[in-house]
Order: sequence, then C-alpha cells, then structure tokens
Amino acid sequence: MRLIDLTVHIPASSSGRSRALTQQPPLARWKTIEFRIYAVFIFIIVLIMGWIPITLSSSTHPNYMTFRPRLSRGWMFGRAVDNSDAQYRTFRNNFPKLVMAAGGFLVAQFIRKRLHRTATAARDNMYLLRFNFGAAVVMFLALHGTSVLKIAPILTINYLISKQFGASKLGPICSWIFNVAVLFLNDWHSGYKFGNVAASLAFLDDYEGIYPRWHVSFNITMLRLVSFSMDYYWACNAPSASENVTDLNDKQRQTLAHPEAMYSYLNYISYVLYPPLYLAGPILTFNDYIWQHRKPLDIPRRAVLSYAFRFLFAMLTMEFILHFMYVVAMKDTKAWAGDTPAEMGMIGFWNLIIVWLKLMNLWRFFRLWALAAGIDAPENMIRCMANNYSALGFWRSWHRSYNMWLLRYIYIPAGGQHNVVVNMFLVFTFVALWHDLTFTLLFWGWLVSLFVVPELAARFMLPESKYGHRPWYRHACAVGAVFNILMMMAANLVGFVLGLDGMKFFVSQLFFTAEGLRFLVGASVCLFAAAHLMFEYREDEKRNGIMRRC
Repeated sequence: MRLIDLTVHIPASSSGRSRALTQQPPLARWKTIEFRIYAVFIFIIVLIMGWIPITLSSSTHPNYMTFRPRLSRGWMFGRAVDNSDAQYRTFRNNFPKLVMAAGGFLVAQFIRKRLHRTATAARDNMYLLRFNFGAAVVMFLALHGTSVLKIAPILTINYLISKQFGASKLGPICSWIFNVAVLFLNDWHSGYKFGNVAASLAFLDDYEGIYPRWHVSFNITMLRLVSFSMDYYWACNAPSASENVTDLNDKQRQTLAHPEAMYSYLNYISYVLYPPLYLAGPILTFNDYIWQHRKPLDIPRRAVLSYAFRFLFAMLTMEFILHFMYVVAMKDTKAWAGDTPAEMGMIGFWNLIIVWLKLMNLWRFFRLWALAAGIDAPENMIRCMANNYSALGFWRSWHRSYNMWLLRYIYIPAGGQHNVVVNMFLVFTFVALWHDLTFTLLFWGWLVSLFVVPELAARFMLPESKYGHRPWYRHACAVGAVFNILMMMAANLVGFVLGLDGMKFFVSQLFFTAEGLRFLVGASVCLFAAAHLMFEYREDEKRNGIMRRC
C-alpha cells in the first residue's frame, strides 16, 4: 500500500487529465533531510494538538462542570461521549435503523433483478426505475407521513414548470425562482402546519412520519429539482446522445442529454426521491442518474467492500474523538474561561475536524448504500480537512458533488471564468443562504469569497508555469499557504463553530495578548512545515499519474 492510497480514489483523478501535466514532477523529497525534519516536527505537533483537547476534557479541569450536562453515557473505556451535535446525533442514534433500511432496499432490489433476469436478458437497468419509484413512494410515506401532502405538490409544480416551458429560457428562470421561494417559505413557516390552514386539519400534524422535519432536508431535494429542470431545458435545445454510446465517463454522463421521453414524471420522482441518496446526498444530476440505468456501470464487489472498510474506520475514528475530546460541548456552552489562545485554537480546530468527520460519515454511508445498489454517486470528501492549503482546492474536495452542481448550474451559466470574482461572490452567497438563512452564514459566504481573491492574485502574479522551477518558489507558496489556511479556518470558525461573538473573543485573545501572538507565530511555523508536506503529497500523486486538482 502506498502513502497516496490513504486518499479515496475518484475516477476523474486517473483520467486523461492526469496526462496533461506540463512538466515532469521532481524527484521525491520524502527522504531528504529537509522533509525528515518537517515530518518529525509535524508528528510531535500533532501529538500536542491531540493532547490539548483531551486535557481540556478531563473531569478535573475547572471548566468540566460547565459542559458536563451535555455529555452522554458512552461505550468506550468507561468514558462519557459528546453526543451533543444535533445533526450527527440524529445519524448516530438512528444508525441501526438506517442499516436495516439499506439492507431491506438491497434485498428487495436483488429479488427484482433476479425476477427480471429470469424473464429476459437484461442489457440495461431501465426496469429498475419503476422499482426505485415504488421504493421511493414507500420511503416517502414512512419518513414524512401526512407531510407528503405538502411536498408532493412542490415536486409536481416544479415538474410542470419545466415541461410547460420546454426549450424556452423561461423554464430554468421560473424553476429557479420557484425553488428559491420555496426554500424561504419552508424556513419562514417551519415546514407549514395543517392547523395553521384550518383548525379541523390540525389532527394531520400528529401523523408526520418518522422524520417530520422534512423542510430541513428539502435543501438537498431542491438541488435535484433544479438539476432536472436545467437538464431538461438543455435536452430540449440539443440533440440527444446516440443509444450506441459506450464507456461514458463521469463528465459525459452529466452533459450528454437523453431523448425527451426519458424526462418523464416517473423517472423524475424516481430520481428526486431515490432512497439511498434522498436524505443527505451525494448529489447526482438527473442526466447521470438516467445514464447509470441506461448504461449500467461495472462496480466491482471488492471496490464496495473496500469503501465499506473506509467508512467503518472513519466511524470508529469519530467515536474515539467524541469519547476523548468534548470540544462540541465546550463550544456550545462557551466553556473556555481561563483557556489560553492555544487551547481555544484547539477547541476551534477539533470542532472543524468533527464537522468534517460527521459530514464525511453521513455522505459515505449513503454513497456506500448507492454503490451497493449499482449507482456511483460522486465522492463528497476527497481529502482530510487538515490536508488543504488552497481555498479553491478546498472547495473542490469538500462536498465535492455540491461543488460540481454549483459549477454546472450556477458558475458556468453565469459566465464562469470571464468574471471570476463576481461569480465566486454569487456562488458563495447562494451557498451560505442554501445552508441556513442566517446572517452568520451569509457573512461566512462573503468571507470565503473575499479570501479567495488573494490566492487568485498570487496565481496570476507568480504562475507555476513561469516560476515553478525556481528554488524559492516552493517556499513562497508555503508562505502563501499559511495565510490561506489561517483565513479558511477563520471563515469556517465563524460559519460553523464559534459564530461572530466567539470569533471576536478568540481574535482579541490572539492578537492583543503576548501569549496569543506567540501562539500565532508558532502556529504559522507549524503550518509552513505542514504545507511542504501537503505539496510533496500531491507531487507524489502526480508521479503516480494521479491529478486530483485539490
């Protein structure tokens, strides 16, 4: 096993793009004195970074009783567990039920396949669209109960808008307006209540299914509604692909249109409510979903088992962190009185690691379910959160399927690279509001847009093609990486961890105390060394024909 095999494989990373390298990567530097020093230094620092939150989580720490009420009974080594993150708690507590649901779906699909193969020699999986439709309806009713009376009209109206306008530009325009309006109304009315419509209908609010808060996950559904509308609009304005096409790559499956008959209501509902991907994604475009039924992919069983092992390892890693580092509870209760800037920094850092791990576990479970069912959805998390030095690269590897969706349906239609800064501002404003209609996340979106500008400017003034061979270039990039990482951490701490008030306190401790300034200098030195290791890791990938662009 190679070091680079620790990063999950994606088909695009070893495609023809990897052969488009302008120059041969330099010889490996891992065994040089410089990189051995970096490696030993970072190894020691990582141990310290782990030890700090474990110490802060000790029952003897002065702040322990502040966050103790948010801890739950654990199962590892007699320790309590920090199960206070609401999103991950829902997934963690319902994990056995999700496994049973996935198992039931896969068994039913297996039986359906056997029956079909007995009756006819299958060349495609189009017959599974009806099965997926039926399974989706059953899941839909079980999850949302009477709320299907609210959701079904939304789905149907979006479909009718698309079909009504066809090749007209009014189709995607009206669909976008409708879906954005629904997002705001869902949030404003908290999913709507029958009792608010008529007192006689209030009893329906008692039968809202296993997951009554449908409006929370509707943000994901909205992406599929827009995908169908835009893909159908483009299909009406371009010839459909030949039935004889073979060996489509992931890019072609997104862009090649289908015959208009494929954009039917049954296929639409089958796609929008596809059980393995419905609740959390990853996001699959409508075109891709249908292509994977028209031209089924060969997904080796070994690949599925390997991915399952990755998922289980990540789950256990998360369990270990939650049992030994109670940083989420500290963050929620603001239990950092008397903590040093280094300790506060580690509370923020490990909260970001937990955000990364919880989302990765969610997405990998549902992607694993889809893979076992024969559908290859995009991998959402390619790299570890701590293995990123570029703001642009970070967003390519974090929630990757969402990034691909943004490129296809917002960034490129809005002009793409012809006006990068304005389009980035537009994209991240949408991203922030899509996540949550709050000023904190809107401010986060604007911060991210602002922090991308220095990297774009540096790439323009110091292009690798011109200066990459200079001895100083790698070190200059590492200095830039330090600023990039600090800015990305600041933006994400505001958006997802500390909020504006917590960040103000942290900044005051960091920049206006001697201890804070010492920590900032020390952290910058650590990040400088870490950036060099990240650079070399990517050079190692290039030497092995892998180009992940993140």
